[in-house]
Amino acid sequence: MPEFDSLATALQPHYSHFNVSNRLLFTGHSHQAWPDAAFTGIQEYMRIVAEQVDTKWSAGFEKTEILRNYLRDFYSDPDGLYCREQNTHVLLVSWLSSFDLKNKPKIITTTGEFHSMSRQLQSLDHHGLDIVQVPHGDDEQLLNGIAKEIDDRTSAVMISRIYFETAEINTKLSEIAALCREHSVPLMIDDYHGTNVVPLSVQDEGLEDCYILIGGYKYLQWGEANCFLRFPKDCDLRPVITGWFANFDKLDEPQTSDEIQFDDGDQRFATATYDPISQFRAAAVVDFFRKQGLTPDVLKNQYRSQVQYLRELFEEKNYEGSEIECSHNRPPEETGGFLSLKSPHARTIRANLLDNGIFTDARDQILRLGPAPYTTSNQCESVINALFEELSQL
Repeated sequence: MPEFDSLATALQPHYSHFNVSNRLLFTGHSHQAWPDAAFTGIQEYMRIVAEQVDTKWSAGFEKTEILRNYLRDFYSDPDGLYCREQNTHVLLVSWLSSFDLKNKPKIITTTGEFHSMSRQLQSLDHHGLDIVQVPHGDDEQLLNGIAKEIDDRTSAVMISRIYFETAEINTKLSEIAALCREHSVPLMIDDYHGTNVVPLSVQDEGLEDCYILIGGYKYLQWGEANCFLRFPKDCDLRPVITGWFANFDKLDEPQTSDEIQFDDGDQRFATATYDPISQFRAAAVVDFFRKQGLTPDVLKNQYRSQVQYLRELFEEKNYEGSEIECSHNRPPEETGGFLSLKSPHARTIRANLLDNGIFTDARDQILRLGPAPYTTSNQCESVINALFEELSQL
């Protein structure tokens, strides 16, 4: 029995609402089950809002601070600021609005970005900006490509730490950050697929002046509406697209026509009113993770072992002419939290598996199998067997 089974079987009873022990849930890279504690957090919010009505906000802000502190611990980043928002898209739009895009219209990105970033940049490209996509398949070539493109017309570099289709880890972040620093160009790192999977020390990697997008929907098990933009404590950017929560401390003061102001602290890139129920839910999950001892290293080892086991099972059963293969040959230490497979039938396989109650995910020709800390070896074996059963019927 693989070592990761011990933790998985211990965790499963705590996910009774999602019934994880009796289901094949392999969209851990997209939507993980919530522990039962999350539902307790929702109930807590209902009590708070009924009792406190419009004064509930202070309780909501306290929950958000719990989430910030969790992220500061994960990233070894005691001095970083973390702006909370509904999703990463509104955060990157607010951030982009800080730059002089008329006079510095170039933004450097990669060919492997998630839709929140790639779609928005594509739209900006169609409307006159110079969006440069550097191929992302080889880290050294990526670094050289950014070095070749970066110049005095560049407003920002926007890249991922772990690519959302293939789970490949960008191993050149520190070098890219140093390059951006040399040219005084801000670096935005999308870490939606890195948080709670592959530990990252902002201090050790020299990323203190970088910006990091973080989402709670996936590996954090926080659910929707718990996204953050990490930014440096000395950040002086002034987003043009800005909501009144960015100056919440001055809400009761008279409105003026003076230059708009921003509160000190974490909310520089914030928009406006939101539903704080998501923070109550997430804070309860943070408490659960800590009680279960789910430290960054524990989670890293769990995912790495599970993904490696899935890969071994896949390679053992694969055969010539199957029309499916691993999408890359990176070693486990350069791979994130899911197994990425390439097949011209990826979307058909995904649909057929879902018809049988098996949750996987497909993007174009990529089929993704994402375990979670509660996934057992038997479940890994079952999903690989089901995959090859579908392949035999195509």
